[in-house]
Amino acid sequence: MVEVENEFEHKLMPLTSMASGNGLAYRPDIYCYSVQIVNVCFIGDPKQGDEGWVLVDAGMPRSAKKIIKEAEKRFETGPSAIVLTHGHFDHVGAIVELIEHWKAPVYAHPLELPYLTGIADYPPADPTVDGGMISELSPYFPHEGINLDDHVKALPEDGSIPGLKGWSWVHTPGHTPGHISLFRQEDGTLIAGDAFVTVKQESLYKVITQEQEISGPPKYFTTDWAQAEQSVKKLAALKPSLAITGHGEPMFGQVLEDNLTLLVSHFNQIAVPVNGIYVNTILH
Repeated sequence: MVEVENEFEHKLMPLTSMASGNGLAYRPDIYCYSVQIVNVCFIGDPKQGDEGWVLVDAGMPRSAKKIIKEAEKRFETGPSAIVLTHGHFDHVGAIVELIEHWKAPVYAHPLELPYLTGIADYPPADPTVDGGMISELSPYFPHEGINLDDHVKALPEDGSIPGLKGWSWVHTPGHTPGHISLFRQEDGTLIAGDAFVTVKQESLYKVITQEQEISGPPKYFTTDWAQAEQSVKKLAALKPSLAITGHGEPMFGQVLEDNLTLLVSHFNQIAVPVNGIYVNTILH
């Protein structure tokens, strides 16, 4: 059994988008699956089963059965590893059950490990950020850390990702201290986590309808806006051709390029809240 110090993974979070339960392959080996209001990714070509596959993020609380069922449609075996972009509740909600089911090692950035090993809790959500109903509900979202004990390991310092040849991890802090994104140079595929998203995550209506628009990291949980801005600039400089974000529909090609350019040039206007507890971390 995996030891935990809280029970948020068993909580029912009644927030669901119209995309929930949908999955689509955006590359032969990149499958994005929507779990309520968040996306998880399966990286691996089911036609090349001997090469294995990797799960990126672990979805909402009580979503383990759905993730396992969807994975079993594509793969005959469990993942060789689970990589976490960060440890917020909607990205590790099913992690305990998935570890118990698949016995797969978990990897995260060293700066994220305190929140994944029971040492630290995240700062509480900020409901005062401008944005909408989800921002107002955010104080009810769990912000406690989780204790995965020795089931979670630090990602290699050289930027490589165990089980993912040709991929590298990019440190993209701001939303959390150890937030990472994953990038494959060969075809410009970016899995951005919450470094930026493609839906106004603070608005309940837009989350439900999945109306696409470029946005910074979810405002209510972002605590360092200076770092968040630098992380967006770092990802834009990679010139991705496909971006799968933690929330919202994927963006491609020229639409992605234009939107990232817009976000970089107008970061304070698009991403940073006018008011908020953590707004004093703005660069300028």
